[in-house]
Amino acid sequence: MTRWILSRPESLTEIEQLRLKAALVNCPELDALVGHVRSFAQMLTERQGERLPQWLDAVRRDDLPSLHTLAAGIDRDRDAVIAGLTLPWSSGVVEGHVNRIKMLKRQMFGRAGFALLRKRVLLAN
Repeated sequence: MTRWILSRPESLTEIEQLRLKAALVNCPELDALVGHVRSFAQMLTERQGERLPQWLDAVRRDDLPSLHTLAAGIDRDRDAVIAGLTLPWSSGVVEGHVNRIKMLKRQMFGRAGFALLRKRVLLAN
């Protein structure tokens, strides 16, 4: 079910679309959730960060506590989220390198010092 919700509707098979539709008819909360998830995905893929305030308002109008928690978190750093949804620049490459270094550090925890960590980072692909 989660995969069906997070996938593009056109990428689902006909059977998957029918099963998702049947689930949404029987659960209005799930139907609202799917609408919010797909709306956010559209904002993300089409870089429409200016729509974020309206999306947050729509989320708050529905009785979906888990999305209210997400909306509160987004609100704490709204300007950064809008910039991330709007601007063409990404720190993804840097974040990937940081993640890789942290993984190497975790792998060798307690085994050696900075010299070995440095060597592993420089020699890693």
